[in-house]
Amino acid sequence: MRDVYIIGAGTTKFGELWDSSLRELASEAGLKALMDAGIYAEDIDALYGANTSGGQFVDQEQVAALIADYSGISELNIPSIRIEAGSASGGAALLQAFLAVKSGQYETVAVGGVEKMTDVPSEVANEIIGGSLDAEWETFFGATEASLAAMVAKRHEYDTGVKREDYAQFPVIAHKHGSMNETSHFRNVIKIEDVLKAPFVSEPLTVFDTAPISDGASALIISADKKKIKNAEHPLRIKSSTAANDFLSLHDRKSIDRFGAVRKSTKSALELAGLEVGKVDVFEIHDSYSIAGLIQMEEILGKEAIRMTRDGEFYYNSSHPVNVSGGLKAHGNPLGASGVYQAVEAVLQLRGNAGTRQVKNAENIMIHNMGGLGTTSVTSIIGVD
Repeated sequence: MRDVYIIGAGTTKFGELWDSSLRELASEAGLKALMDAGIYAEDIDALYGANTSGGQFVDQEQVAALIADYSGISELNIPSIRIEAGSASGGAALLQAFLAVKSGQYETVAVGGVEKMTDVPSEVANEIIGGSLDAEWETFFGATEASLAAMVAKRHEYDTGVKREDYAQFPVIAHKHGSMNETSHFRNVIKIEDVLKAPFVSEPLTVFDTAPISDGASALIISADKKKIKNAEHPLRIKSSTAANDFLSLHDRKSIDRFGAVRKSTKSALELAGLEVGKVDVFEIHDSYSIAGLIQMEEILGKEAIRMTRDGEFYYNSSHPVNVSGGLKAHGNPLGASGVYQAVEAVLQLRGNAGTRQVKNAENIMIHNMGGLGTTSVTSIIGVD
């Protein structure tokens, strides 16, 4: 099968965007991606739109059709397909678009992700987010995603000897990087003491251990059309894209603090790309909770991840940069858009356009988007040829 390239990328700012609607955010990101690719709407063969819960947040279903409408491509009658995989929706949309183009079904495809979460009170938003859990065996009994993440954290401490301070490093790293990203929800730098002393969300996790409720949209243009790739200013190859799933309910898993789907999808992505993990220069991971960030890096790098965390090796100017965008914690977490933005960040880094947070000589970037607490895992590797 043929090679697939990202030829355009665009994003809105992430945050509490009171003055922008879901359709306005989606069209802004999509038009930026088209302009970046240097193509017209007529060049798009299909649209894959990621959205997790538009029907609950803003009473809007048929989100892909809405995105197509307000991006000016509905009159082309191209297929516009919504992808939903919980908070892994963005990564899943990229995967489906990648497969469609790689197979030869389409030549050039738009991938968009959008969520408008702040139009409802925070307690309602958290209930909607809980819809990605097992409704019969988890949320029915009062479990929230945050409380389950806290259970995972306590179990991981017990099983591995990991310290509270270890996973508290992840939001500190995220905020450092997010402070250098102009589209971030949060641009403040924090210290580990801020994380540990903040109010609890679910003990031991505090408000600084959790990603915020955000609005935002991101978009990509991917293509196998040789002419469009040649004309693009900075085409970047999608070297692999894979997915894996685990049990939805934590109680069905052999261990609640091991993410088997993450291990499987990241390993498969490396194999399909023909790379060893040591050849990955940057990792963009799904740090919806600080403990989830640590466990993901353990699944990718093994036991060395804890030492690297303690030694500060995950900063943008160190040996294994993680979440140089600011991650979900600082850049923001509009569910359907988060996975697409990870790819936008990869584009910025590989083009050398990431400003003060630029990683030197980056050639391969792994992006990992996760639904729930390791339930759905989508991993893509984007790089220069």
